[in-house]
Formats: sequence, structure tokens, C-alpha cells
Amino acid sequence: MRMVSLCFPKCRLQRVMGMLQIILGALVIIVSISSLFRFYSAGFFLHNEDICRHFYGVKEDYEGLDFKALSARVEEVLSQMENLQTKLESTVQEMVKNKNSMASNISKTEYKKFLEEEVIQPLYSAHISLRQIRFPQAEGIGNETIKEEPLINSFVIEEIRKYITPKENRLGKNNLYGTNKVYNTIGHACVLMKKELEEYMDYDIGSYCKDDWNLAQKLMINGCDPLPRRRCLTRASKLYLRPYPINESLWRIPDGRNVRWSNYQCRNYECLSSKNPKRGYSKCVGCFEMEKEKVKWITNSSLPVDFLIRDVLGIKPGEIRIGLDFSVGTGTFAARMREQNVTIIATALNLGAPFSETIALRGLIPLYVTLNQRLPFFDNTMDLIHTAGFMDGWLDLQLMDFILFDWDRILRPGGLLWIDRFFCDKKNLDDYMYVFLQFRYKKHKWTISPKSGDDVFLSALLEKPPRSL
Repeated sequence: MRMVSLCFPKCRLQRVMGMLQIILGALVIIVSISSLFRFYSAGFFLHNEDICRHFYGVKEDYEGLDFKALSARVEEVLSQMENLQTKLESTVQEMVKNKNSMASNISKTEYKKFLEEEVIQPLYSAHISLRQIRFPQAEGIGNETIKEEPLINSFVIEEIRKYITPKENRLGKNNLYGTNKVYNTIGHACVLMKKELEEYMDYDIGSYCKDDWNLAQKLMINGCDPLPRRRCLTRASKLYLRPYPINESLWRIPDGRNVRWSNYQCRNYECLSSKNPKRGYSKCVGCFEMEKEKVKWITNSSLPVDFLIRDVLGIKPGEIRIGLDFSVGTGTFAARMREQNVTIIATALNLGAPFSETIALRGLIPLYVTLNQRLPFFDNTMDLIHTAGFMDGWLDLQLMDFILFDWDRILRPGGLLWIDRFFCDKKNLDDYMYVFLQFRYKKHKWTISPKSGDDVFLSALLEKPPRSL
């Protein structure tokens, strides 16, 4: 009787392993039948010349299928099965080794826990991974078109898969865009940052998001832009107070309690002073000090590359109404232009300090975009584009070419491009000058001045010509 009771767990585990082998064998048979069916449907076993021609062209139809992602998913399943088998064999060997010292029997609770944690859960995970593999589906009659949802096999997190799957319109009608589906997009580099993106999208639906804006910004800067939307509630400062009224907020440092400081080196605005060597940022030093900011663009400077706002607006009196400031800063240029009844949208990334929050708390409009992104404005809409402290000699010439052509796209005929204190090495100046001058803009101002060492400043005010084609 004792031998029977000792053998019971061992025999049960052997039966479980036998069942697993049967399951794996069944999976192999299913995959084989599926492959044969696909060859048959492609015309492999038929002799019709048209079908054969279609078969030999099937490679083009499958070009959209991400075989690398598919292979990774299959390897993941095989690895889970192998780990499960190893655990079961190890457990059986341990039981045989310690059979003399074992108690009369394993309790049902312990046996149930073992099966749930070591057998059922790995099997379930492998099952889910297999279910998530999606092959291209034939659309229309026969093999006319084979399509696959883009990137679907690259990700495991269900929220990402749900997001990038096209959503069909209800009632099967076309929407206001003239399509029968809505296609959500993510940046191409998201596949290369799979770990970070899955961490970003791993949350409880309807609950509070993690305080991970810095992870989102890292993804954006590295090309995973646009990011997928999330179905969680964004966090705000626990001590959030009503912002200052607009007649005060433009030239007053915001209340620090309205900023989430957890992902910054500093924990208050006082720490961001230019006198603090551990402030956590290097661009736009001093732009959190309003006394320094107040004098920009309105008082004469010793450098000829510093243009004044009144001089720029005087070139096109009454014509400059809306514009874009593509710079690193806290919105001071937009604040000065607001005083002239000009609406400026200020781009901002939180590069070590709360630039975006500060711009918004001053009552201005921050646009949270990277250099990677096509600007979200329609063609020929902006009266003015201003850039300072951001596009400098570190930029690749081809990247700058793409950026400037996008600026040219949104700048209206007669609009002004204000290049403010662009700097680079003197020996590279001719290359950058060509990039700026290739558009044949009219020169209103063009000034070059020494900076330090071999670096030089370039400031220019250029007008886009009419292009009536």
C-alpha cells in the first residue's frame, strides 16, 4: 500500500508528460496541415498556368508578413514547452531520488498548487502565444490579395496589439475620411524598442497611469513616434493649484506645486537657477529666471545677431498673426509676441527640466514634438517660424534638409523664417548657408558674428517667395 501511494505522484506526472507530448504532436500536425492547405490554395498541386504563375508570385503577396517576428513568437512557445518539460523531469527525478525520505503521500493542496503553477500556467502562456500569431488573410476571391495587420506579431502586450489593429466602421459604411477602417499608427522604431514600449503599455485599463512620461519621451526621441494612446488616467501633481491669471502668469515663475517633479533632478523652480551646477539641464541656461527673460528681443544687445521683435514685425506690419517657435525655452518668445497680438505655438521637450509645463502655466501653448516628427500643420498656414538654441551645428545636414523643407511646407508665401543665433564651426558654415539659401527666400536680414573659438553665430530673417504654379 505504501509503494502504491509513493508511486502515485510519479505516475501522475508521467501521464501529464505523456499528454504534453500528445499536445505537441497535435500542434505539429496542425501546422503541417495548414502549410499543405496554403500550398494547395496557392496552386502548388494544380496545373493551371495562371494559378502556377500566381503561385510563383506569392512571394510578393507575403512581403508584408513579418517572418522574423513570427519566428520569434514560435521560438518563445518552444522555449516555454522546453522549460516545462525540464521542470517536470527534474521534479520526477527528485521524487525518485528522495522516495525513501518522502512522507506517505503529497497532500492534495500541494499537488494542486504544483499543477497550477508549474504545468497549467506555462501551458496557458504557450497557448496564448500561439493564438496571437496572425497569418495574412486572403481578401476577395481566391488568392487575389493577401494582407496582414502591420507589426501585429511583433508584440505580446495585448494593449499594443489592440491599438495597432485597424478598427472597422460600424454598419460597414465609410467614415468622414472616406475609409471603411481607422488605422492607428506608431513609429517604425517602436519595433526596435519593443521592451520599452511594452513596459509603457503594460498598465491597468481605467486605472491611473504610471508616472512614466520620461519613458514616453525616451521612446519619442528614439523614433517610436507617434506613441500609441493609452486607456489609463494621467497623473497630476497632488497639490495642483489654480494657475495665475493671464495678466500675472506671462512674467511670473509658476507655482512649483503644479509640476510633477519625480522624474527631474530638481524638485522645485529655485533649484533650476543657472547658478546651480546640478540643475539637470544644459540648454537654455537661465530661462527659468524671469528677470533675465524679460529683456530678450526688446532691448538692444552688443551682438549684431540679436534682432528685436519690433524691427521684425515692422517688415510686415499687420501681417504677422500666427507662428511657430521651434526652440528650447520656457515660452518667452511666445509671451513677447502675445503682447504684440501675435499667437505663437512653442515647441518643447522636457530635456531635464519642466519646459512644457512651464510654457502652459504661463498661459501659452506648448507643442510636445521631437525633431523626428512631421509638423501637425497644414500647408501654407504659418506667418512666422522662429528658431533659437535648438538647431545648431550638431545637426546632420540631411536631417536639417528634411526639417527645413517641412518648415517651408507650413510657411505661407510672404511668411518669415527667423533664424536666431544659429551657431556652428566656421569651417562648416558654407554647408549650412547652402541649406538655408537653397529655398531662394528673400533676405531681409543676414548677419554673421564670432561666438567663441572657431564657432560663429548666424542670424537671418528670410521671406518665403510666392510659388504660383
